[in-house]
Amino acid sequence: MKDESKRMEFQKINRLKVVLVENGKTGKWLAEQVGKNEATVSRWCSNKMQPSLDMLVRIAELLNIDPRQLINGGNKD
Repeated sequence: MKDESKRMEFQKINRLKVVLVENGKTGKWLAEQVGKNEATVSRWCSNKMQPSLDMLVRIAELLNIDPRQLINGGNKD
């Protein structure tokens, strides 16, 4: 049960997959833009792995959004 709650908390960290869809972009596009392979971006999108804070800022700049929009609980106001 404890492992399950940790997994649920971990899965809620970033909104990258949602934000990419909202902006009409794909994981492949993002991988090309940031110089990472598609598997890495896929792990970010599924919250199996998290991008660094610097990478989140870079992704936000590419998408022309506030970095807080990439993080669950983040608020741009």
